[in-house]
Amino acid sequence: MADSTASTSDTVRPNLARRGLMFILSSPSGAGKTTISRMLLDADEEIRLSVSVTTRPPRPGEIDGTHYYFVDDAEFDRMVEEDDFYEWAHVFGHRYGTPKGRIRSALKEGQDFLFDIDWQGTQQLYQKDRQDVVSVFILPPSLAELRRRLESRAQDSADVIDARMDRARGEISHWAEYEYVVVNDDVDACFEKVRAILEAERMERTRQTGLIPFVRELMA
Repeated sequence: MADSTASTSDTVRPNLARRGLMFILSSPSGAGKTTISRMLLDADEEIRLSVSVTTRPPRPGEIDGTHYYFVDDAEFDRMVEEDDFYEWAHVFGHRYGTPKGRIRSALKEGQDFLFDIDWQGTQQLYQKDRQDVVSVFILPPSLAELRRRLESRAQDSADVIDARMDRARGEISHWAEYEYVVVNDDVDACFEKVRAILEAERMERTRQTGLIPFVRELMA
């Protein structure tokens, strides 16, 4: 008969220290990237959206460090000179960048970051920090379904939708540059697959920095 007084520590999984990761979701417009990103942020407390640095002034209700890191041009210039961006760009008269220093520091503490970016941004992150990047590309079940989703938004003209479809074909051509590819024919099923990828990558041996002392203790 099993011992009902067995210690709880015999059955509870140890909370091992680990290094965080940069989890990238990419897809053509309408394939579900933004929806899956929101679902993941709502469901998982261990991951948060990457916060960009910007020279744009804050809008009403925006909080420094939550929506953006707001800096002046001189501070942005300093960060560029010190190579403290994974990537940066001019957008509508202001500059935006992904801060390398802040993210690397948090990765060491086990914080995961979600990046909702395109294939070009993905390549830039790979070039700077390949070991910490996990990339997932979300495909639509068909181009006809992708067009239907874009049209159902009732936000764009036929010409704009045609342009989005042309761009989607170009983005889809980069699918093989990603580690994982998931077809979004059902949003809930797609989300579960994406979440399973994240959970598996967290258990990757080299990311679990607490394994060495834990195993040493087991073997003692």
